[in-house]
Amino acid sequence: MDVRSVCVYVVLCVRSWAGPVEDVTVDRYSLPTLCAREVQQGDYVRYHYTGTFTNGTKFDSSLDKGAPFMGQVGLESKVIPGLDRGVLGMCVNERRKITIPPYLAYGVSGAGSVIPPDTTLVFDVLLLDVWNESDKADSRTLFRPQSCRRSVQRSDFVRYHYNGSLLNGTVFDSSYWRNSTYDTYVGQGDLIKGMDEGLLGMCISERRSIIIPPFLAYGEKGYGSKVPAYATVIFDVLLVDVFNVKDDLQVEVQDVPQSCRRKSQAGDYIRYHYNGTFQDGTLFDSSYQRNHTYNTYIGLGHVIAGMDRALQGVCVGERRRVTIPPHLAYGENGTGSLIPGSAVLIFDLHIIDFHNPSDQVDIRVTRSPPDCSTTGTANDFITYRYNCSLLDGTRLYSSDDYAKPPQVTLGQGKVIEGLEKGLQGMCVGERREVIIPPHFGHGQNGGSGVPSSAVLLFELELLELQKGVPEGYLFLWLEDSPEPLFPAMDLNHNQEVPLEEVRKYTHCFHQIIEYDSDFIFLHKSVLKLYTHYFNFYTHQLRTLWNILEQLRIF
Repeated sequence: MDVRSVCVYVVLCVRSWAGPVEDVTVDRYSLPTLCAREVQQGDYVRYHYTGTFTNGTKFDSSLDKGAPFMGQVGLESKVIPGLDRGVLGMCVNERRKITIPPYLAYGVSGAGSVIPPDTTLVFDVLLLDVWNESDKADSRTLFRPQSCRRSVQRSDFVRYHYNGSLLNGTVFDSSYWRNSTYDTYVGQGDLIKGMDEGLLGMCISERRSIIIPPFLAYGEKGYGSKVPAYATVIFDVLLVDVFNVKDDLQVEVQDVPQSCRRKSQAGDYIRYHYNGTFQDGTLFDSSYQRNHTYNTYIGLGHVIAGMDRALQGVCVGERRRVTIPPHLAYGENGTGSLIPGSAVLIFDLHIIDFHNPSDQVDIRVTRSPPDCSTTGTANDFITYRYNCSLLDGTRLYSSDDYAKPPQVTLGQGKVIEGLEKGLQGMCVGERREVIIPPHFGHGQNGGSGVPSSAVLLFELELLELQKGVPEGYLFLWLEDSPEPLFPAMDLNHNQEVPLEEVRKYTHCFHQIIEYDSDFIFLHKSVLKLYTHYFNFYTHQLRTLWNILEQLRIF
């Protein structure tokens, strides 16, 4: 029945009604806790109803039909006037019992064989939805972070979580069910119109409730069995990520040490710590958790493109925050279970050290004594102090930790090659800072307390220097020696020189020899023996007696 016939019936009903004019009576017997909107004239509504006579006899029900009623209130109404009046002011999820007198129902004529003439009707109504043609997508911010470095714009690619529900609270879909964000472009027609509008201006980690009327959502067709036709939908959205295909690498330098001898470049080998997070702050990886730096070459494609670029031009000790869009990271496929597809990555970097395979030992003199005429060379015996640390300042070990400073003979391979180079050419009282790349240090495998591929910083001070004998010499006279030597030492002329005769000849044998576990050094020698058959340095201390025993062949 159309609106004109309803109006005629109403007029006839009023004229023929003998008793007092009654209006619609409304019993609001169930109210929702919240009521964001009330039905007004001209609104479109969806509701379930059950129609009965006053004696409780049912004559109609939307529930039996399996679909709610949908229509406009008042202007182009498809229902009797009393029902239109009865739903005014209703809230979604409200239940009403609406009693309608005959003149606001089917009047004196009734409705075929279903509704007798002059019948009062009772409708039990549950409001499911309400909207208006003038409605727009209504975005309500539930939470917005204090810091918002970037907001969603048209053509951006976004990743977000959502719960989708109808106005009555029925959840029809959720990204959380799939444990995966919804990923899409904004403003490209890939979303329903209301969502395209509702996402604009959102910040990372912002939460919004986006209420979308049917004509900006799924319209008259709905969405499968999940969203009925002409349904207003609500999306509770959490924005996880946003970027644009035009985005480039972003580098924020947070701390640079005052001293920066060199900056990294392509081909360098670098060691750094990092924390890797998504834009919402979720940590996905950290070198600190493994208590080990990440070590790699840069500029050679060994890491993602964005990181390859971000690690160039850094100083040792520098801290950076780099934001890498997915097209410079792991792309739309992500990697493993750690990085989802199309994820923007943020790395907080701390550069520990870097070197180039072509690097040499870097020596810098920090203190030079006035008299530096005598310097250490191969075969010299030295005593020195040292502090050893990583380039980030981490202390590894120090000679001060021991009772006596270390002693070593230069040129014998008893220390790492880089330290050997750093100690060469020093004079007593001189101090140096020596930077040793790993190929002159402990290499890729590291050492006791030394990480793999670590660049080392040694602070050195030479305490004592004792010149060694020339190549091929076993002993060296410091003063004029008697000739011939052997007869002079053979006090009893028996062609043998036992240890007792040596003591008598030299007066004090223990002053002749200074030694440690690796060598013999005679600094008050009484012998000048030219030989190429004996090594001056031995791995066990031999007594002078044994040496002389062997020398009798001469």
